[in-house]
Amino acid sequence: MSEWVKSERQVERERIRRSRARRSASIATASTIVFIVLVAWIVTGSPGWPRVKETFFDYDHFVAALPDVLSGFLINIKIFLIAEPLILIVGLLVALSRGIRSPAFFPIRALATLYTDIFRGVPTLLVIYLIGFGLPALRLQGVPSDVVTLGIIALTLSYGAYVAEVFRSGIESVHPSQVAAARSLGLSHLKTMRFVVLPQATRRVVPPLLNDFVSLQKDTALVATIGPLDALRQAQIHAADTFNYTSYLAAALLFILLTIPLARFTDHLAARTRRRRGA
Repeated sequence: MSEWVKSERQVERERIRRSRARRSASIATASTIVFIVLVAWIVTGSPGWPRVKETFFDYDHFVAALPDVLSGFLINIKIFLIAEPLILIVGLLVALSRGIRSPAFFPIRALATLYTDIFRGVPTLLVIYLIGFGLPALRLQGVPSDVVTLGIIALTLSYGAYVAEVFRSGIESVHPSQVAAARSLGLSHLKTMRFVVLPQATRRVVPPLLNDFVSLQKDTALVATIGPLDALRQAQIHAADTFNYTSYLAAALLFILLTIPLARFTDHLAARTRRRRGA
């Protein structure tokens, strides 16, 4: 069998593409360096920079606050890891409930619609306040009193409404012919959703879901308002003790280190989805 050999035109075309890619990368790198140097020059040359540096960028305060802020950040990660699967379950159930067309299930569909309207309209911070302080005040049997648990419940209720709309948009993006074909083969509505609609819808909504979870990771800091010693609360304690805000910088860096990889992974999946649809 003869080995396939690229033509001269193909080799030249690839050489030109590589040359353009190197030139684009060089221009991007140079412009980025110039921009960073310009911003640094403007900031460090401002009249108030010495005071800002002392208050927000003190190395000794950073080192002193980092262990406590890091231990509190583990609580943020715990809240995120527990709330994420709960949000997916709640969002999927609500989206499926809103898709039920049978008149007998109208109350369920109306309740799902009311849930999404309310919790998308109320700011997440207010939901955390209402759940964190309102539920224990009811003094009902079995209501949790742990502030971390209450924070997870509040985030699940708030983000479940947004995720439900993401799932619903994915379900509605599946062409009706897919459902008609499945029903013509004798599949019930439940099996059609399980084996035909949901697999396609889930693949389409992965990038927006990941965007929601990037936002969720940041919003775990809002739970600090009801008491747990997470990263933000630990930073507040250090700032109150030292009258220096470098501890907030330590907390911010930890959140950035966690959210940026997830954000880039989201961009990668979105780009891959676009390429597949283009193909």
